[in-house]
Amino acid sequence: MKKMLRKIAVVTGIGTALLILPSAQKSMQQEDVIKIGFIPLTDCAPIVMAKEYGLFKKQGVNVVVTKEASWANVRDKLLTGELQAAHCLSSMPLSVYTGVGGKAGSELKIAMILNTNGQAITLSNEFCGKIGFKQVNKVKGVVDARKASGKEVTFAMTFPGGTHDMWLRNWLANAGINQKSVKIITIPPPQMVANMKVGNMDGFCVGEPWNGVAVAQTVGFTHLATQDIWKHHPEKALVVNKAFAEGKRDQLKKVMKAVMEACKLLDNGANRKQSATVIGAPSYVNAAPAVIENRLAGIYDLGCNQGQVTYVDDYMLFHKKGLVNFPRRSHMYWYLAQYVRFGYLSEEPNYKEVVDKLLMQDLYKEVATEMGVAIPNDDMTPFATNIEPGATFDPKNPSAYLSTCKK
Repeated sequence: MKKMLRKIAVVTGIGTALLILPSAQKSMQQEDVIKIGFIPLTDCAPIVMAKEYGLFKKQGVNVVVTKEASWANVRDKLLTGELQAAHCLSSMPLSVYTGVGGKAGSELKIAMILNTNGQAITLSNEFCGKIGFKQVNKVKGVVDARKASGKEVTFAMTFPGGTHDMWLRNWLANAGINQKSVKIITIPPPQMVANMKVGNMDGFCVGEPWNGVAVAQTVGFTHLATQDIWKHHPEKALVVNKAFAEGKRDQLKKVMKAVMEACKLLDNGANRKQSATVIGAPSYVNAAPAVIENRLAGIYDLGCNQGQVTYVDDYMLFHKKGLVNFPRRSHMYWYLAQYVRFGYLSEEPNYKEVVDKLLMQDLYKEVATEMGVAIPNDDMTPFATNIEPGATFDPKNPSAYLSTCKK
């Protein structure tokens, strides 16, 4: 594997990442071991490939990547200091801090965004032929009919207040389904397909490759991708614990630079193809590389005799000249507004206070500037999502949005 990586590194112009200067090696040995956790998902690629390509070593930091069982497990290990950083749902620190998905007041810091797009909603074969690809207008009728027959309707996401939870609830709301009329459960990403196979849920929202795996195993079909809900939405983030963020600033910057470099490389098609083989291994995601590779390329076999669709400019992206990695305050405000919208919070929080406490935007700007990466100027610019035509979220006035959006 190392020989293969070295060969590909030279072909794709990253051979220098594997040539570690003696001074860097000495510095790395003197530094503490940094543990970075990840969940078996395709978008763990920036963390895993930064390790595999030797980019952490290039920066002079001694990083160990660890495979974790669930987002709750990641949260707990970050808070106790067992992990210094992790591949995380970008909204998870907000969820934990506000008490939606953890003990209120617990601080986890958002250093940078790892990717956009590339999650999906999968429905079980019970809905095959009744609801087609992106046919959100047909969901309520099918769900109501199923309930009228005496069957409970259950959907799964991966963490309360997490990104998958937000995409699922937005989809339900815009399908006209009352959140309380269905059961919503929490299942770790790698367990989604197995749980659907035994009938524990009617649908789920999760990251790849598990939607693609469900199709490959004929367990379910892709109803829509999350880029159909919100094109270029923020997805995973590099999240760090408070002690590491405040006490090891220089090491964190080096980690961020390595991850940023990996993100750049992953937007190259040749590197994506090769990374699918690497992260598909049992020690990482443990899924068929072909499934990972296709969806990384934007090629979606939908299942349920729906054929195939190809996403051209809005498949999973990792860098896009810095547009992906910049952690925007407006996006974090949107997440917090969703917590109010869907009843997680009884009243609107102090958006600025919460986001300023958790978002390490100034540090990101330092890293990006030192790497020559452009910093977008749309930090607090109003935006719209695909699934709510005509509804604009203005981060300077979340209340106006909440007064008009569907619940």
